[in-house]
This record gives sequence, structure tokens and C-alpha cells, in this order.
Amino acid sequence: MVRGRSLGPRFRWLWSAYAVSAFGTWLGFGAFPLLAILVLHAGPAAVSALAAVGPAVGALVAVPLGPWVDRRRKRPVMVGMDLVRFAALLSVPAAYALGLLSFAQLLAVSVVVAAADITFTSASGAFLKGLVPPEDLLLANGRFESTNWTATALGPPLGGAAFAVLGPVTSVVANAVSFLLSALGIRAIKGDEPRPRTTAPLRARDLAEGWRFVLTHPGLRPLFFNVLLFNGLIMGTEPLLAVLMLKDLGFAPWQYGLAFAVPCLGGLAGSRLTPRLVERFGRHRVLVTSGALRACWLLALAFLPAGAGGLVYVMAVELGIIVSCSVFNPVLATYRLEQLPADRVARTLSAWAVSTKASIAAMTALWGLLAAVTGPRVAIGVAGVLVLVTPLLLPRTPTPGTSASPAPSPARPAGSPPAGR
Repeated sequence: MVRGRSLGPRFRWLWSAYAVSAFGTWLGFGAFPLLAILVLHAGPAAVSALAAVGPAVGALVAVPLGPWVDRRRKRPVMVGMDLVRFAALLSVPAAYALGLLSFAQLLAVSVVVAAADITFTSASGAFLKGLVPPEDLLLANGRFESTNWTATALGPPLGGAAFAVLGPVTSVVANAVSFLLSALGIRAIKGDEPRPRTTAPLRARDLAEGWRFVLTHPGLRPLFFNVLLFNGLIMGTEPLLAVLMLKDLGFAPWQYGLAFAVPCLGGLAGSRLTPRLVERFGRHRVLVTSGALRACWLLALAFLPAGAGGLVYVMAVELGIIVSCSVFNPVLATYRLEQLPADRVARTLSAWAVSTKASIAAMTALWGLLAAVTGPRVAIGVAGVLVLVTPLLLPRTPTPGTSASPAPSPARPAGSPPAGR
């Protein structure tokens, strides 16, 4: 693997579209909870419901869309989902300007955006698998991961500042526009996209095909359950951390954004180091080590203090989580794409994403109820203890298609053309 090698102009357009939408998403990080807490005066249970119901219902809506995407060219689907997200998000500032913004609308928009997110993710994964040679998948996923952490570092503090200075819906507008720009970037990708191999009519049994593949695959199955539990516990406590910091401890919105932005510089470093780590130690060792390390930090957030020391404290904890995740994520994404047959990529990625959204929604709702009884600190502490179990769900032996020891990285033959379909 040659770091810094160009993956071709078509990948650059895809990467650029991803970058602008990622920046918009993180600029709007926490916008809905902030609107719910500071504009609609919602409490912990309502904020947790907002974070839970939208993804849960959106996941249900997206269930039949995975097999549907496998029967379509992926680029038009990606453009369509970007436009759906643009229109849905733009309805929030429109309603706010008219004095009509409600908690119900925030829920409805979160449902639409969640379903479109899952559908876009499944289509883009299938598109990337055909766009980039197999030996370059880790490099491509590493670039997406580093871009995501760069956007995460810059977006939240700017979004928090925009919330305070320009109004509470400014970051929502920016997020909506980013999806429009992403759609334009994806449309600019040149070249023909072959017709899908799967053209048969959609059948009821096709809806479960993605889950059947994951649950019968010896390498993907343990990783699937690990991701469900880890993501559910980490993301399920995010609304509680927002309430703890913004309401109980009195942090300003810009401080809340800064607390998650600065540690993302570690995510940028981790994702850029991932190819080198894999070359030196092998994918299985990197996957298991980073997967275990990312579970060691959440419990510390239950002891978050107030003031400037608390701000530094939460940054340090988030840095540990983010660096570990930034190494784990591209290795997992690459391995998963390598294992998926071309005619089942979208439905399997959709099943994975639906399950993840559902897990996050269930954990968020459950921990919202727990926090209503015990308070945010205790609920975060319980999640921190449970997440320590997740390393037990990682594969103990090398998964099919991974190496237990370092292997020479494949190189593209001299004179080969740019990546493309």
C-alpha cells in the first residue's frame, strides 16, 4: 500500500462530496438536542426520546431500501438521498422563522434523515467497492476516516459559535446546504456505472438476506455484535452527557462543542496511522487491540467535574475514545467490504446500519429512562461498566480474510490506469 497515492479523479469527486457533507453534519452536531433543550425547554427524557425515536423509526423505514438499492445504480440513489436530507433539514429553519417549530417536527425530520442516512451509506459502500481496486480499499477508507475527524474537529466549535452568535438554526441551514453540495459533487463523477447484477423483483425473503449473510459469516458475526453493543452504549449516553454538561454543570454551547472538537485531532492522527499499523502488526491484531482500547474510557465520564478542569477532563476522555475508534473503524469497514459479494453489498450494509441505528435508539431510550430515575451521572456510569464487556465479543482468532501477522502490502502494477469501474 502506497500512502499518498492518487486513487483517480472519480474517487476525488466522491471524497470531496463526502468531505463537504461530513463538515456540514458536524457543524450541525448536537443542533437538535440544543434546540430541544434551549429553545423548546425539553428535559432529559424528551431529549433522549428525540435521539432514540428518530433513528428507530428511520431504521424501520430503511429496511426494504437495502435490497431495493442492490437493484439500482448507486450514484442516482446517493444523489436522491442527499436531496431528501437537504429538504428535510431545511424545513426546520423555515418552521423556526415562522414560529411553528415543534418537538414533533424535530422527531419527524430525524426519522427522514435517519432513513436517508442508512440508504445513502449502503449505496455509497457498494459504489466504493466498484470504484476502488481491492488493494486500495483500506487507503480509501482511511481517507474518509481522516476527513471525518477533521470535520469533527472543526465543525462543533463553529456550530456552537454559530448557535450563540447567529441564531439557533444556523448550523441546521449549513448542514442542509452541505447535502445539496454533496449531491452536486456526486453528479460530477464521470463514467458509466454498470447495471446491477440483481434485477429480479424484490421478494419478502430479500429483506432478511443481509442479516442472514452477516449472522452466518464467521468473521463478521462477532464484529457485528461488538459494534451493536459498543455503539449503542456510547451513543445512547450522548444526550445524557449533553444534559449533564449544558444543564447540570452549566457549560456554554461553545464549550460543549469544543469538548468534542479538540480530541478529534487525535482521530485524524489515528486514521492516518492505520495503514502503517496494519502493515506492521497485521489487520487482526490492530482490529482487536483498537477494539478493546475503545471500550476503556466511557466510565470516566460519570465523574466529570465542572469548570475549566471539567472541560480538560472531558477532552482527555474523548481523546482516548476517538483515537481508538479512528484506528478500528477503517479496518472494520475495509474487511467488511472485502467479504461482501457484489450483488449483496447494499442490502448487507443496510442491514448492518439498520441494526446499529436500532441498537442506538433502544439504548438511548433505555438510558433516558434510567437517567430520569437515577440522574445522568449514574446512567453514564452504568453504561461505562457495561461497555467494558464489549472486547469479549471481538474475534479471538484471525477472521477469514485477515492476517495474524504483518504481510507485504500489495502494490498496483506499474502503468495501471486510475481507479474506476
